[in-house]
Order: sequence, then structure tokens, then C-alpha cells
Amino acid sequence: MSTVLERYTTLRNKIAEMFSPTTQAMVDKALIFADSHLSEHTRYDGKPMLDHAAGVAYIVATEVGLGRNSTVSAIIHDVIRLAAKDGDEERLEQLLEQCKEMFGEEVVGIVSGLANISELKFNTHKEQASSFRDMIVAYSEDPRVILIKLADRLEVMRSIAIFPKEKRKKKSWESMNLYAQIAHKLGLYNIKSELEDLALSQLEPESYRHIVGKLAESEEERLTFIERFLEPIRKALDAAGIKYHIKSRTKSVYSIWNKMRKQQVPFEGVYDIFALRIIIDCPKEQEKAQCWVVYSIVSDFYTPNTDRMRDWITIPKSNGYESLHTTVSAGEGKWVEIQIRTERMDDVAELGIAAHWRYKGVNQGAQTSEQWLQRLRELMDETKEDIAERFDAKPASGEIFIFTPNGDIRKLPEGATVLDFAFDIHTNLGSTCSGGKVNGRAVPIREQLKNGDIVEIMTQKNQQPKADWLNFVVTTKARQRIKAFIREEQAKNAKLGREELERKLKNWKLTSKSIDEVVAYLCKYYKQRTGTALYELIATEKIDLATVKELITRWLSGEADEERRAAEAAAERARRESQQPTKQTASDALIIDEGINNIVYKLAKCCNPIKGDDIFGFVTINAGITIHRCDCPNAKHIRKNYPYRIMEAKWRESAQGSFRVTIAITINDSAGVVNQITEVVSRDLKLNIRTINLSSRGDGTGVGTISIEVPSTSVVDMLLHAIMRIKGVQRAVRVNN
Repeated sequence: MSTVLERYTTLRNKIAEMFSPTTQAMVDKALIFADSHLSEHTRYDGKPMLDHAAGVAYIVATEVGLGRNSTVSAIIHDVIRLAAKDGDEERLEQLLEQCKEMFGEEVVGIVSGLANISELKFNTHKEQASSFRDMIVAYSEDPRVILIKLADRLEVMRSIAIFPKEKRKKKSWESMNLYAQIAHKLGLYNIKSELEDLALSQLEPESYRHIVGKLAESEEERLTFIERFLEPIRKALDAAGIKYHIKSRTKSVYSIWNKMRKQQVPFEGVYDIFALRIIIDCPKEQEKAQCWVVYSIVSDFYTPNTDRMRDWITIPKSNGYESLHTTVSAGEGKWVEIQIRTERMDDVAELGIAAHWRYKGVNQGAQTSEQWLQRLRELMDETKEDIAERFDAKPASGEIFIFTPNGDIRKLPEGATVLDFAFDIHTNLGSTCSGGKVNGRAVPIREQLKNGDIVEIMTQKNQQPKADWLNFVVTTKARQRIKAFIREEQAKNAKLGREELERKLKNWKLTSKSIDEVVAYLCKYYKQRTGTALYELIATEKIDLATVKELITRWLSGEADEERRAAEAAAERARRESQQPTKQTASDALIIDEGINNIVYKLAKCCNPIKGDDIFGFVTINAGITIHRCDCPNAKHIRKNYPYRIMEAKWRESAQGSFRVTIAITINDSAGVVNQITEVVSRDLKLNIRTINLSSRGDGTGVGTISIEVPSTSVVDMLLHAIMRIKGVQRAVRVNN
């Protein structure tokens, strides 16, 4: 036996169990043929590409219920797909002719259809949902093509862990919102549920783990309840002479998650966690009568909820599904869903529309394909609306999924804009963003995005973040990056503006007054509240320096005596305020500003408050007033023992200056981590590092502190976030001193 046949023993044994020796030989031939063309191709985990095809074939034969030609097509479909992808028409024709000679014309038709579907570029957003459906149907002239494609996607999702993160998200999105819906319409409920569960585990991993954990916790209690619930029903069915068996089925994780989300309830609030299925063995002509007898027996013991009664026996679903559903009260607020059906109905429910046609007794000829295709088109027309509704629906989780043109997926909060998306990809992309294309349509940066949109970012080299961007971005990352840029620009402009003014005063030989007096006079004239604002106007050339020279000359010559006195008074007030410990407001609160280094009041070393912290003042006996953080370790003791010496305090909003903050860090004891930290702090955030103290703990980690100058607490949050993103940093927290 060749190596390839040994590798796929599980598939071969199953085929031998289900089909004839002729089919077994054909499957072996297909495995050898596929291996000869795919031996150099591997999956993301390094295993042979043929593992995927063999897995699809197993699902096709055992779970979808298709026959020999479908199984063979599943095994060799990647050979044809890769040849079509290479674009070598001559080689593709040769391969198809070879397949026709070896496996027959039907197999060639199926694999050609599968190759065509694989070449389609699915852009999973609302506008193209109908195109997705139309293209699938167009390439499914043989009804088996779409079923094999669903099996293909199921195998991919079962192997989803081998794919890169972004591919996992994209494939999970497609599986949940497109493939699962098609499987549902075709009656392939098991495949539909598994696709949804596997997709949910990737898209909402925390919710998935939470529900799986809750199901495991409640399993024993659930099984005990089911046995107690079924006891009287079993006795009555046995007494009536009905041949039956009962299956209990826990609802899919996705179904439970969806109910929790839609009904806004916890796991415990989903009352129908499981369903019971009573399956009757009886002749076809007795099916309806027997199902209603069983329903009568169930309702004798438990009260049905008439609103949840579903009769798909009298009028089956369009995909052939037949069953009688009822939900009954089991007391104590518990409800149980019961499905009543026959063995034939259960097979159709398990295998979907394929089994429906098989039970009709129609052969595999052209007439069957035409009937199947007509039915398929009807079902897919219905599916179109379902898909559109899913994309139109407002996301209950408050999150939307957005795609890049390459198909990478990003999760953003509802209401996010093109600019939020740009910053989410990269800071530089956001900073230079000038607009975007949403689903091929040009839009401005403030355009709000919708679930499933495909977004391409447009940039301009001279574009820079602006303050008004803060009015429409919603993500924390975008707001932080915009604010950081604005702060940096303001500080740079203030420095340049002051230097320019000082240089001009020297050049003009107008230095008889201090720079502060000149600035106070100019602020009054230009109606600016602070010198920083004036410096920015000078740096950005919004103030004409020739006019400034004229104003100062008039002032110094006495022509503007009144303005001069007002400016001197303003400068004097500013000096006095900087030397005063308090400036009372209506609430008698201390106003803490740039005069914090004055000896009259100072920052407490026990908690090291910085601008933005909630603070209070404490009147000491010998050292004036000390300013503490409200969460200071000593605050509780001070407030309890000296309440009469406590003063309310707050920061002046316009206060400028540097505050020292200490960050305690734990890092991997490896080369380069400290350099990365200093680069992020100094180069990226433009902050000054005062001291670094680090030491090795001998267990592969290092601990220590970094002292950094910051303007306020808002920068501390950004600083901590930036440090924590460095590979090798385990922990970074602000400490009191």
C-alpha cells in the first residue's frame, strides 16, 4: 500500500463500509492522483494540502450524504483549483481531460464548478450579499457543487486554528453570515450550527468560552432533569405500542449567545437550553397520525405553549423539512422544546434537501439536476433577503466588523468613522488620512461605517491631525493620537513663538520692558487669555510682526499710556497670583496652577499629585499647605484626624508645567527591552526621562522604576498604554512616589 493510502486509512475504511469495492477503488485512484499533483503544497501548519481535500471528502460522504462522484470530486478539487489559479490554460485543459478519462465527465463538471466558485472574490458586505448568492447559484449547475462547497468550508472551520489571526476572523465572518445561512436554507442544520459555533469561537471568544463553561457546569443537573421529565412520556409511549427512540440535543452555543444578546438576558435567562426529539419508526402512510398521537401523549403530561406550536408535517418547509414542534411547561418556570418526527423525517432533517430528493426516489439523471437547481434557486432567492437583513440589522453588541481591501477584518465600535478605521490600522495612516473609499465610493473622513463595509484609506503627505477631528472620532486610540499630536504642536509652536518674539525685541532694541510685560500688553491687545496662545499666533504667522513692532513702539513712547498701565497691572497680577497659595472661587477651593513650586504650598511627596488628579489641600503647622491626591495612602488618616485643616483644591485648567510621575515596571530580562522603552517615551511621546532604576530578579525578569516628566494625568494613561504595548513588558503601573 502506498504511503498516501496509509495516511488516509480513516477515509478509506469509511468508504469501504458505506460503498461498493468499485467506489473504494475509485477513491484510492483519486487519492493517488491528487497526491501526485499536490505533494509540494502544504497548509499553514505545514501538513499536506491533501489533508484538506480528504477531510472534505469525508464530510461529503458521511455528513452530507453524497455519493461516489461527489467524494472523488472533493478529493481532487484542489488539483483543478490550483491549476485554474495559475492561469495556464493548456495545462488546465490537459488535467481536465485526464480527469475525464480517469473519473468520468460528471466529476469534471463538479470540479470545474468548484474551481469557478473558489476564484470568486467575496466581498462580504451588504451591497454584495445578493451577488454572493447569484454567483454561487450560477456555478452550481450540478446541484452537488454547492453541497461540496459547504463541506469544504466546514473542514476549513474545523481547522481554523492553523490560519493567521486576520484570516481566522475573515473566514469566521463569512461562515457565520453567508455559508451558515445557505446551509440553513438547504436544511443542513447540523452543518449550519457547527459553522456558527466555530465562527463564534473566533469572533466572540470570551462569550463563547463563557457559554461553554456554563453548559459544562449545568450538564449533570440538566441530564437528571431530562430523565425525570421523560419518565411519564416513555411509559405512555410504551403502553401505546409506539416504536420510538429519543434524542436530547443541547442548543448550539451560537443559538444561546444569540438569545442572550437579543433578549438582553444572562445564560440563566435562556429557558430552552436543550430540545428533545422523539423519533418514531412507522410506515410512511402512518406518519402524520403517529406524530399527532405522540403530541397528544406529551400534552397529557405537560401544558403546551400554543404560541410556540409549529406544524411542519401538514405543510413541510420549502427545503423539505418535516417535523412537529411544541414547547411545554415543565413547572418551576422551566420550558422544554420537543420535536416529534419519523425516521424518514429525521434523515431529511439531518441531510437536508439532498436527502429529500433521495427519498423522492428520483435517479441521478438530468431531470433530477434540473429539479434540484430550480429548487435551489428558489431557496437562494429567499436567502438573499435573510443575508441583507443580517447586514442591515443594528449590531446589538455595539461593535461592527470592517474589512480592508485585502480582506483583513477589524472590529470597531458602532458609530466609528473612516478616520477611526485609519487610526486603528496605524497612527501614521490616521494622521495623514484625507478621506476614503467605502465599497468603492469616495467618502470624507467623518463618514460613519456600517457592518461589513470594505474601506480603503486615502492619504496626503501634507495632511496633519486637526482639533476638529475630535468632534467626530469615537475610538480611544484615535482620540489619544490626535490629542497627543495637538499637544506636541502647541508646545512646539509656543516655544518657537516665544523665541521669535525675544529675538525680534532684541533686533528692534525694544528691551526696556521685560518679556512678561510685553506679552501681557500684546495679550490684552489681541484678546488672548494666555501667553501660550499668543506665542502660537506668532509661530503660525497669524500675527503680523510689523504690526507688533508698531504697537510696542507706541506703547513704550507713551502714546499708549493707558494700555501700558493696564499691561503692567496685568503682569503684576500674574506675578502675585503665582506667589499666592490660594485663589478662592465661589466654592472656596484652592486653585492650583503654575505656581506650585512656591514655598507657600507644595506637592506632597507621599502621593506625588500631578495635573488632572483629584486633589485636596492640607494646612501644615510649619510647611504651609501640602497638596495630596484624594486616593493618597495618607488621605484617610488625615481626613479622620484633622478634618478642620482640610481645604478643597482643584487644578487651574490653563496651568502649564511639568510634573514628575514614577512608573513601576516588570520586564523580561532580555536585551533591548529598556532601549525600546526609552525610545517610546523620548522619541515617540516626546517626554523627558529623569531617572531609570532597574534590577534583575534572577528568574528571567527585571523590576524597577522610571521617573518621567509629564504635563498631566491624561498623558500618564497614554504613557502606560504605550509602555505595555512593548514586547517584553509584563507590567507598568503608576506608583505614589
